[in-house]
Amino acid sequence: MAELETRELEYFIAVADELHFGRAAVRLSIAQPALSKAIRRIEHRLGVPLFIRSSRHVELTPAGKALQEHGRHALNAVGAAVRSARRAADPEARLRLVIKPGGDAGLLSGILAEYARRPDARRVDLLFSGPADRTDFLRDGRADAGLLYAPFDDLDGLDHETLHTEDRVVIVPSGHRLAGGAPVRMADLEGETLPAWKGVPGGDGTGPEVADAVQLLHLVTVGRMIGVLPRSLVEPVPPGVVCVPVSDAPPSRLVLAWNERDRRPLVASFVAAALRAIPPGNPIGPQRT
Repeated sequence: MAELETRELEYFIAVADELHFGRAAVRLSIAQPALSKAIRRIEHRLGVPLFIRSSRHVELTPAGKALQEHGRHALNAVGAAVRSARRAADPEARLRLVIKPGGDAGLLSGILAEYARRPDARRVDLLFSGPADRTDFLRDGRADAGLLYAPFDDLDGLDHETLHTEDRVVIVPSGHRLAGGAPVRMADLEGETLPAWKGVPGGDGTGPEVADAVQLLHLVTVGRMIGVLPRSLVEPVPPGVVCVPVSDAPPSRLVLAWNERDRRPLVASFVAAALRAIPPGNPIGPQRT
């Protein structure tokens, strides 16, 4: 970061996210003229324009898009380093586990009980988040470990162990054409309305935006859409919907993940406890991934 200070990068990221100097200034709690001056100073130092400006429009240049992507990672890394340093000096630090509500395939109680029996166990704080940012919690140090679903969550930069593997089902209203119970194929879902998951880019869903399985199930019940999920996220099956196996959908894996650079005994102990807690009859788990 020899050419840019951390604060300057924060200024740039705010403008790049908002594409509006006024909103970015409010977000940063600084005056808009000071922010504009700071951005011009950054562009002069780098020798490239970062924004295309007009009286009504702000747009990122190719150089700006590149700095936004890599700059965000740099800020996350700095934040994670600061948090890790502070936590390393705290002998009473708790372990923070990020999870989606209901996203543990019924394993969490056993994992916590097994971990509590270890002599080095710490208190575990559960952090609940939506589908888009659980991996960010691990990359920027807000969480020490997380229960994620592969292949849906991006595991780049994370170490992980598979705890549970399960099939995927399509959730349909009870009167739907596919509700007979016989397994279907992904091709059978063509033409159906599927959800657009909030904060998850690149999905194929054309239906309303949903943030979690609870919202999806409600919209399925009233006939607005159907959805494909890991089986454990919809069991027990609520009234008004039917779960039908999808025979050619890739299996879903529940994984315990942590930052690949995190070598603290705090995390290693929790991972060991989680693997020890897996029931003997658990489908295809644990296995090294």
